[in-house]
Amino acid sequence: MRIFDPHIHMTSRTTDDYKAMHAAGVRALVEPSFWLGQPRTHPASFTDYFDSLLGWEPYRAAQFGIRHYCTIGLNPKEANDPRCLPVLDLLPRYLAKDGVVAVGEIGYDTVTDAEELAFARQLELAVEHGLPALVHTPHRDKAGGTRRSLDVVRASGIDPALVVLDHLNEITVGEVADSGCWMGFSIYPDTKMTAERMVAVLKRFGTERVLVNSAADWGHSDPLLTRATADAMLAAGFDEDDVDRVLWRNPVSFYGQSGRLDLDGYNETQAAGLFAGNSVARGGS
Repeated sequence: MRIFDPHIHMTSRTTDDYKAMHAAGVRALVEPSFWLGQPRTHPASFTDYFDSLLGWEPYRAAQFGIRHYCTIGLNPKEANDPRCLPVLDLLPRYLAKDGVVAVGEIGYDTVTDAEELAFARQLELAVEHGLPALVHTPHRDKAGGTRRSLDVVRASGIDPALVVLDHLNEITVGEVADSGCWMGFSIYPDTKMTAERMVAVLKRFGTERVLVNSAADWGHSDPLLTRATADAMLAAGFDEDDVDRVLWRNPVSFYGQSGRLDLDGYNETQAAGLFAGNSVARGGS
């Protein structure tokens, strides 16, 4: 079984997670740029973070046979902080990089005017750079925030086939399915979606334009829940081709629209070596 996790925050995970993910079948992933957990106080702090998503983290993933790509953007939570807004002027430099396969995460957190301005501007950048867009739907008032997100997407003029609205659930999936956008679902231990609920959604809406992710970060999350979803699909009567479509071919199709996915030899593991003079290797062989 091969798995492509289209949304996971590996900067917050350990090398043990990479090892376990590979054993579970994960061979590629996309790491969206994310908020820090505590306030960033200067836009320059984004540059080292973005650089790590394009350098150190792909190097670390490669040691465990996993291809690492990223999305770059000003996330909605930090869009509310005026100290962070100048990063919008920095984004074009990063959106031109080969390892960047979308603009994101963008969208709404608490659905403020500041979030909407950053959201609309970054959709413009997605259009200008010919990139897909990864949209975060809010965890509070998800239905209202999802509808408003779709309004902003429509107003931007971006092709809906280049947009995924993530963190959907049973309440919000129908409207997104009708919009022509892709439907993203995060499988979590206690919140968002479970593997069993995801299977029910797939039975109702089918396997087209669906992305299933773990969205694992430093909170209570599980980077192996993509595999749990695959197993739940098989147990519910989906066949191996259905699983491969949802867990591999769909994310490849969506992010492949960037023209920057290179999955040739994706099953290979790189020798450790050094990155910028540093190594993840520890101890003797």
